[in-house]
Amino acid sequence: MSDPRPRPQYGEYATPEEQRAAIRHPAPDAAPPASDHPHPPTAPATTVAAQPTRTADRVITVLLLVYGLITVVSAVPQLVDFTAFAETWMQVAGVDGEFTNSAQGRLWGTVGACVYAGGWIVTALLSWLSLSRRRISWWIPLVGAIVTFLIVSVCLVVPLLGDPAVGAYFRSGG
Repeated sequence: MSDPRPRPQYGEYATPEEQRAAIRHPAPDAAPPASDHPHPPTAPATTVAAQPTRTADRVITVLLLVYGLITVVSAVPQLVDFTAFAETWMQVAGVDGEFTNSAQGRLWGTVGACVYAGGWIVTALLSWLSLSRRRISWWIPLVGAIVTFLIVSVCLVVPLLGDPAVGAYFRSGG
């Protein structure tokens, strides 16, 4: 008797029993064969795919957070003493004169320090949540650092541009 179907290439017409026999797996309801080995049977294989560990992502994320924390801890005292920070900045930038906008500098320096610390805390929390959900997280500290730096930079520019010596420097063409 000839079958009108084309000859199977991959066992498409095989019954489940024939497929199990071809790959030499027992039927799911069949009992495991008795063994002469004294070892206990192993646990059945699960069908759930294992989650990748993403060790490199975790290490990079933690290292970036540690670097950010060191940066924040070293920057906060400088921002709180904004007058000294501004004097140093003016010397490096080549601005002649002395920083006299101290009251506004103290305010904006404190705001900048709080933004720096708060930005790091938010970044660390978002990174921890992402890591706990086993998502790729290395980018969160980078984006957090960029956003925080931009906001802190605005906080620092306000009192600097309000200082007469810095204003005169920029009006003269730098």
